[in-house]
Amino acid sequence: MGTVTGEQGDIVDLAAMGAEFARDPYRVYAQLRERGPVHRVRMPEGADCWLVVGYDEVRAALNDPRLSKQWTNASEDLGLPVVAAGPHMLIADQPQHTRLRKLVAKEFTPRRVEAMAPRVQEVTDELIDAMLAAPDRRADLVEALSFPLPMSVICELLGVPDLDREAFRHWSNTAIGSAPPAEKTKAAEEVGAYLVDLVAAKREAPGDDLLSALFRATDENGDRLSPEELIGMAWLLLVAGHETTVNLISNGVLALLTHPEQLAALRADFGLLDNAVEEMLRYDGPVETSTYRFTTEPMEIGGTLVPGGGELVLVALADADRDPARFADSHRFDIRRDARGHVAFGHGIHYCLGAPLARLEGRIAVRTLLERCPDLALDTHPDALTWREGLLMRGPNRLPVRF
Repeated sequence: MGTVTGEQGDIVDLAAMGAEFARDPYRVYAQLRERGPVHRVRMPEGADCWLVVGYDEVRAALNDPRLSKQWTNASEDLGLPVVAAGPHMLIADQPQHTRLRKLVAKEFTPRRVEAMAPRVQEVTDELIDAMLAAPDRRADLVEALSFPLPMSVICELLGVPDLDREAFRHWSNTAIGSAPPAEKTKAAEEVGAYLVDLVAAKREAPGDDLLSALFRATDENGDRLSPEELIGMAWLLLVAGHETTVNLISNGVLALLTHPEQLAALRADFGLLDNAVEEMLRYDGPVETSTYRFTTEPMEIGGTLVPGGGELVLVALADADRDPARFADSHRFDIRRDARGHVAFGHGIHYCLGAPLARLEGRIAVRTLLERCPDLALDTHPDALTWREGLLMRGPNRLPVRF
């Protein structure tokens, strides 16, 4: 494991590991966990940060109010751009976070999500129809299903069917990937400009969609989202609403295809489906590390003193869910295991609001794919897959399959 020396001692250089680390970060995280729960690392994005590994320490860090989500608390020395089109829940602390989440949760309800099920099924069937029509019986599952399904669903949920999806996909991948800071800032600005127009058009012609409902949403005190907050919330829902589910589907199907006995068990009994989705989330979840947190005071994490002053702290969700102290035989993919307690959707006040929608899409996509493609198989060696770079999102760039 390569190290470099910085002002605060040796730094584990994840950036230097390149594609090897992107393919299998779990091995590196496990080696770090054996040494201790907190490490100085150099991110593929270029900045240095404190990385927290291990299930108990990760859960504690995700729930620690001394770790701020607000960029105003970030050290200027980090050199990282604010990647957002406006204020939203993931870059807010209490009490602002509670205020924003309450207004959104009032409209983004389990009932609204459940009502999407028939449409999710319909879109899934249409996409698989198109995939099965391929004359060579081959496809890239990311292009054929994993990306267009959640993108279609979140656009319909928000009421923006005319979204330029390829442009938005480029902006989103750039903004939350490992691109240079200037490119990230440019992408966020372009999304912001696009969303200003989109939100203005929606305000002129509201419907029964979530975005229109957010315009109208007020709490018992008459509080409502400001124009800037509406744009920030649209950004968050669009980006988080598709990026995570793309990788849930891709990573989950890959896990099944590389574990034939588990695939056969699920095909034989779809009663295992709900649990299988939870195991997919635990085993190879879509979010590798949580979004950025910044120290507001010196604090001890797992026996290591982390300085205050806006130091960047990353929390390794991926490692927590592979910690053998919490999940026995943690590197084994087992759709019958009790995967409850995984942190794939986070933990604490920032727990993913869209988790029910992601689970719904994952269940429908996986079941429909397996039912309609009885001989589905991976069309490349797993080691030949290339993976998204950066520490935030985890998923293959392409997933070649044959059927």
